[in-house]
Amino acid sequence: MAKNYGMVIDVAKCTGCYACFLACKDENAGEEHPGYTAAPPMTGQHWINLIEVERGTFPKVKHNHIPVTCAQCDNPACIDSAENGAVYKREDGIVIIDPVKAVGQKQIVNSCPYRVIFWNEEKQLAQKCDGCAHLLDKGYKEPRCVEMCPTSALLFGDLNDPKSAVSQVVAAQKPYARTPEYDLGDKVLYLNIPRKFVAGAVVYKDSDQCAENVTVTIKGEGVDQSYKTDIFGDFWFEELKSKADYTVEIAEPGYKKISLKVRTNTDVNLGNLFLEK
Repeated sequence: MAKNYGMVIDVAKCTGCYACFLACKDENAGEEHPGYTAAPPMTGQHWINLIEVERGTFPKVKHNHIPVTCAQCDNPACIDSAENGAVYKREDGIVIIDPVKAVGQKQIVNSCPYRVIFWNEEKQLAQKCDGCAHLLDKGYKEPRCVEMCPTSALLFGDLNDPKSAVSQVVAAQKPYARTPEYDLGDKVLYLNIPRKFVAGAVVYKDSDQCAENVTVTIKGEGVDQSYKTDIFGDFWFEELKSKADYTVEIAEPGYKKISLKVRTNTDVNLGNLFLEK
């Protein structure tokens, strides 16, 4: 059976070290790989990059890095936009922009909804990540970005091999496309992309002390979760739907129950919530 390469990116494991970015630059920038790609420029292109996402308001803030690269789609929009077979998908699923046929076809750049195709002005050529196909064809097991990731946030392998690590993660954890509504059959899938959160802190009003180990519950949109406040009285509910309505309730024996309606148009910081007797 032919190989079917794919990648899973676990955002929770990414520390934002940029090792993937630098490894890609080291392998490709200024380097021509005949039959695969012409040499991209040293600046102006990033075949893998990190999107920094900062959410919430002080002091309830989350910061994440999301590695973004070509999704190696099963149904690539770039193939549909190209003329004369200038973009094609290999048998192993890697999408290649032909460095000869694609010259002058700037429409290829604009066809990608993920905006991961770049225009080489000097060579008049659209270029993107090719999954280090030149290395894979030499027997390498993974692209340079995956090889250099110190936290194993990037996992690469053969999706057709049920014993491969990437296949096992796909089967067990159900990673998803970064933007599933594009419906392009992404082969670069994600785990733990940040969604909305609701957070706050509970305080005993009579003593002005942090309320530790108090039960906080959130309900709505198919969610029914409880959280025990930590030593600082803090609570966090994560992985919530965007633009959804929830009810947050705080219950502690001997104190009045608190009930709040929240809507996740943004990440919600409820601030200090005071328990009264």
